[in-house]
Amino acid sequence: MISQEMYQLGAKRSCIRELFEYGLALARRIGPENVFDYSLGNPSVPAPAQVGQALAELAESDPVALHSYTPAGGSLALRKTVAADISRRSGMEVRPEDLFFTCGAAPALTAVFTALRVEGSEILAIAPCFPEYGVFVRGSGSRFILVPPDLERFQIPLEALEARITPNTQAVIINSPNNPSGVIYSRESLERLAALLRRKSRDNGRPIYLIADEPYRELAYDGAEVPFVPGIYANTVICYSYSKSLSMPGERIGYVCIPSCVEDHDLLMAAVMGAARTHGHVCAPSMMQQVIARSTGLRPDLEAYDRNRRLLYQSLTDFGYRCVKPEGAFYLFVKAPGGDAQAFSDRAKQLGLLIVPGDDFGCPGYFRLSTCVDHDMIRRSLPLFRQLLQKGRPRGGGPSAALRRAAFIPKAKSGTDPDTPDCRPPRRAASAAGSAERSASASASAPPPDTRRRPGKRAKGWPRQRTAESASGFRPASPHIYSRSFPA
Repeated sequence: MISQEMYQLGAKRSCIRELFEYGLALARRIGPENVFDYSLGNPSVPAPAQVGQALAELAESDPVALHSYTPAGGSLALRKTVAADISRRSGMEVRPEDLFFTCGAAPALTAVFTALRVEGSEILAIAPCFPEYGVFVRGSGSRFILVPPDLERFQIPLEALEARITPNTQAVIINSPNNPSGVIYSRESLERLAALLRRKSRDNGRPIYLIADEPYRELAYDGAEVPFVPGIYANTVICYSYSKSLSMPGERIGYVCIPSCVEDHDLLMAAVMGAARTHGHVCAPSMMQQVIARSTGLRPDLEAYDRNRRLLYQSLTDFGYRCVKPEGAFYLFVKAPGGDAQAFSDRAKQLGLLIVPGDDFGCPGYFRLSTCVDHDMIRRSLPLFRQLLQKGRPRGGGPSAALRRAAFIPKAKSGTDPDTPDCRPPRRAASAAGSAERSASASASAPPPDTRRRPGKRAKGWPRQRTAESASGFRPASPHIYSRSFPA
């Protein structure tokens, strides 16, 4: 027997990953220049040069020391360095013992959620939010509660949040700068949130913790302030990752920070350490610990992200799309014309344009665009965004010829390319398409039909009707050929 719950999580994969891998498969078949992939938040800015220098220096050091285990929560030298940096930037004292290093922000979050698990425990998150929050919370054994969004500004919806706080509420998750909206929660919003949580904590007779998920903390534009949340609400736990700030998403290193002002600090830190043990996530990669110790204080070059943000936001709003201007991170969260983001995403696929529907972010009717992409790709894709605003099926001849041809490329033979998914249409649709092609070939070799028409009769050889699809020149073998989600 296997866990049906775990099976469902593995079988129904992240919509973001599905789109990303679909894009890779499509690019192999039709060329990357014909695919406009806005699916994945994968940093496109190189890591700072100092990171490369640190790696080069470490490669020449003692390999035994370099690759040895460290203490479970990270080396003391690393924790001292990072604690000093946080203290200097925030104006609050953070001690080495307040830090527990993890293999990225995801293990940091799951450790905190598990540490807060008690009978009947509930953890709230504010939509729109990272889809995996629900997976992490439910996997930890707590109930996940999604708070409806503020669709006007995407700030904290205080009334909706208050209505969902119960005596079982253990924590509230916030993410600022936000994925997917790019909005930064203002100091005013955070102060109002803090007042609400203090009041509800008194009512419950115990603290309601605020979990600040901050992988995008360093990605803020136009001088926007990203408030240090523990300075506003004492019972705040920070989960951080260097994936975005230093452009190292594949290296998997981050931390949990529990400032000394947090109620039951020592008990909570011990519980986080115990939860990490149960997940097998102790001792973050030792080499990356040393890299971070040598790179603390470095900030990403935001010029490329900002350039992309400004071009895409200005162009889409000029076309008529509705979108709150992002102040941080590298995303745009756009209202889908017609209100159905999944249908709009499927239409976009027909043009090789990959956008993420907002349903899994808890915000149907919107779609997310990652702006950490090639600037030239954005520029080339803009006519497609304008085209998609037109009602009905995209005009202008439909998808490119390369994209249309992808529907008829046969599946790779066993052993030739196991990672390439089958892009063929379903069998019945393929058969129909094949019949149409054979008919067309026969017609080409046959003598021209008799075009003389008698009243009320259809000329021999003429189709019964000429559809809009055939007039456009695009006749897909299956209406779902470009909307299928391929397994890895």
